[in-house]
Amino acid sequence: MNPDPRDTKNSPDVRIRPVHRDDRSRIQEVIVSSGNFTPVEIAVAMELVDEALTRGALSGYIVAVLEEAGHEPPVQGYVCYGLTPLTDGVYDLYWIVVDPASQGKGFGRRLLDFVEKDVVRRGGRMLLIETSSQQTYEATIRFYQRSGYELAARIKNFYRVGDDKLVFSKELR
Repeated sequence: MNPDPRDTKNSPDVRIRPVHRDDRSRIQEVIVSSGNFTPVEIAVAMELVDEALTRGALSGYIVAVLEEAGHEPPVQGYVCYGLTPLTDGVYDLYWIVVDPASQGKGFGRRLLDFVEKDVVRRGGRMLLIETSSQQTYEATIRFYQRSGYELAARIKNFYRVGDDKLVFSKELR
């Protein structure tokens, strides 16, 4: 059986590393190109990236990028997560975005695996993910479910009428 060329799970050409200041514009490009976020949501995502770049660990946000060697530009996705204030080992995944041109290569799964392992390494025990119930998020919701996340809460009309907030959770240890 031939391996799937889209499977990058063990590819040495893909790595995840901490964000650098020169990644900022590419992260914004990836977020915008996803087509899922409003201008206000994009501004908030970039605010968290800026906080992490400016204040480092004091910001409470951990930002990492996924690079694919030999690809231009190399950054194909990013994640932003952090410890949930006032909890014992609960983390929130704030953003996970892969460039649409690179989706289907397992990059989202690699980023999520990275976050889960890092959360455990930091003493975390649970990861929470919030998302929208809108139809444009169906693939995202399936991705979380396939990754072992359970729907823990649904808040009707949270973002706007007809757009519920979905909270997924996973025990990590």
